[in-house]
Amino acid sequence: MFKADINSGAETLIGPSVHVKGDFKSQGNVQIEGQVTGTIQTSGNLRIGEQAKINANINAANAFVAGVIKGNVLVTERLELSAKAKIDGDINTKILVIAEGAQLNGRCQMSGISIAEVTAKNKKDKALPTAEV
Repeated sequence: MFKADINSGAETLIGPSVHVKGDFKSQGNVQIEGQVTGTIQTSGNLRIGEQAKINANINAANAFVAGVIKGNVLVTERLELSAKAKIDGDINTKILVIAEGAQLNGRCQMSGISIAEVTAKNKKDKALPTAEV
């Protein structure tokens, strides 16, 4: 599912030289090779490349992470962390695959909670602030 290259059919590609600041929302598949600061939400698949630096809370249906994330990650189905992945934040997913060498500094919950449920909870509880990349 996530083994494809840059031409993987991602509807949105954020290249290595791009730095996005703000709230990013998509209905389709997203591939990030650059930097994002803010929030990322997609109802499709999310692929975070090895050079990517993310300082954002993330919501996606499925995700493959090979880069650095500082923020909380919610994946409603499958979250896969490659050997070079580093997450500083809490994760919530239904299925978790972690390669040897991946780093997770935070809490892990495997509940399969939906994006709508987390959005409602975050509005109530106020999401944790993220650190600078």
